[in-house]
Amino acid sequence: MSETEKKELALNSLSNEATSKDRKRVGRGIGSGTGKTAGRGHKGQKSRSGGSVRLGFEGGQMPLQQRLPKFGFSSRKNNHLKEVNLRTIDGMEKVTLETLIDNKVIGKSIKKVKIFGDFEVSSKMNIEGIKVTKGAKASIEKAGGSIKE
Repeated sequence: MSETEKKELALNSLSNEATSKDRKRVGRGIGSGTGKTAGRGHKGQKSRSGGSVRLGFEGGQMPLQQRLPKFGFSSRKNNHLKEVNLRTIDGMEKVTLETLIDNKVIGKSIKKVKIFGDFEVSSKMNIEGIKVTKGAKASIEKAGGSIKE
């Protein structure tokens, strides 16, 4: 036997015992156990070749996902509003929409911000053009900061 024949023999006989499974051959006669109808039953669309229905199809009956009521509402006006916790901006000297976007606290599409949280601020911060809750306002002014809306 030459080396090439040995290589071919070796490559030909390779198999991964852990992942390889014997595929069940259906429709191969009466004795096979899955012959004749091959597990598809008798007649009907799903017994034919290429006969399958899409997911959720109920034979023309109104599907469940269409029978159930819709609920909820998402306002397109309110998608550009974000609340920011006072803890996340602690340490910033100047707080505006631009600085919050630059520091990646909010996304680029945000147009309105409201700061909330009753938290002891460690440094002064000047807030411009941003709404602030009562608790956050008290915390900022206690630390010596200022708010301009």
